[in-house]
This record gives sequence, C-alpha cells and structure tokens, in this order.
Amino acid sequence: MIDMHCHLLPGLDDGPDHLEEAVELARRAAYDGVTAIIATPHYRPGAYETDAGRIRREAENMNAELRKRRIPLIVQPGQEIRVYDNLVADLEAGRLLPLGKSAYVLLELPSSRIPLRIEDMLHELRIAGWTPIIAHPERNAQIAADPSQFERLADYGAMAQLTSHSLTGRFGKAVKSAALELCRRNLVQTIASDAHNATTRPYELLAAHDIVAAKLGRALSAAYERNARAVWHDAPMERSNLPERRSAMSRLLAKLPTFKL
Repeated sequence: MIDMHCHLLPGLDDGPDHLEEAVELARRAAYDGVTAIIATPHYRPGAYETDAGRIRREAENMNAELRKRRIPLIVQPGQEIRVYDNLVADLEAGRLLPLGKSAYVLLELPSSRIPLRIEDMLHELRIAGWTPIIAHPERNAQIAADPSQFERLADYGAMAQLTSHSLTGRFGKAVKSAALELCRRNLVQTIASDAHNATTRPYELLAAHDIVAAKLGRALSAAYERNARAVWHDAPMERSNLPERRSAMSRLLAKLPTFKL
C-alpha cells in the first residue's frame, strides 16, 4: 500500500519528536503493508511554518536511514496545509509543497466549520493546475453533522481522503459514522493513515481498509488503494464503484417539475 498522508518526519510538527520514534513508526508502517509514504508535516500559519526545503532534506535523511536499517519503505516529501488566504500564491511560489512529485495538494479544514469562500480557493487551485484533496473531512464538525455539505466542495473539484483512525473508531462513533456515510455518498477517493506516532496515533491503514471492505465491499477498498497509488505517480484518480454522484446542477434539475406539451 501507499500512504499519502503521514506525519513521519521527526521534529517538524506534532509527529515524532526524535529519529528513533520516526524509525519505529516506519517499521510499523512496513509491517502494516505500506511500501511508500508521502510525509506530510503540518503547515499552519502561526503554528507550523516549516520551510519547504527543510522538509525535502528531512525526507532525504529519512530515506537514507531507512536504507541503512533495511526497512523496505520509500518516502517522498509533502505537506498538510491548513487553508489560509495566501495559500495559492505561496504554493505557486514554491513556499508550500504538493504531495510528492504530483499536482495533488493536501488541504486541512478547520475542525469546526467549512471556511467562507473555500469554493473560490478550490477554483483558483484548479485553474492553476492543482488538484485539491481535503484531508479527513469527516472530522470537520459541519461535514460530520451533514455529510452532504461536502458535495459543494466536490462540485468544485475537491477530492476527499479519510483518516484510518476515523474508520477504526479512535475518534468516536459519530466520526466513524460520518466517514462511512461519505463513502456511501461516493464522495471519498482514498484513505490514508494520518499516523503521528506508534501509540495514540499508530498505523491502522490496513485495518481501515478491512472495515471498508467488510461494510461496503472489497472493490471499494481496492479503488481507494489504487487512488493512493495514483497520487504517488501523479496519475488521475478514479471515482469509486458506487453509483456516480450527481452534480449540484443535475440534482437541482431533477427537482424541477416536468410539463407535457
């Protein structure tokens, strides 16, 4: 499996503090069946503002350490970027990182709400050639309360990535229910570990895929795996094998009365 969202690199955010903690997390990733990780330290103005060049260097150092210790894992650099006003300009200027070598960008929403004018940002990203992926939308309170709220973001080209811990129940029953409902509505493209450490936020990516397979079918889990691979290779992601979600316009037209001439 490929993990496109993991806080593996040490000393950059709320992931591992030290190299040995990061190595232990990498070992557990390999044991879970992961062969490649896009390391995504937080970028959040005022809290985590790690330089993009430093993230690239830390990813190179981690790859060297993994080779030395014979842990069969490859790491590419990326970021989990909290949405803010100058995001598109900073991304275009190279101050922010996409996911690996791809044109996919991992965005984080505030936990309480969907930001105002988020559609404008999504539109700007798409015009500039980027594909936005919303990290763990099931953990946003507004979306968790009403998963249909994500449909308007999807209509502007946003993809969705579920966090493994949401599906395994670490964030509670309500978040797990919201995650599965987003899957049922065909609004999810992939799952990632979002692992931070080996204890409270450990590797449960395989367990999350097993839950999707048990509840919604193995074909859907396989589609999520293929989409993670697509991000790694900068290839188009596919929609799930559930019935195709209708656009906002088609839903509106379906509600209009019909008249016979």
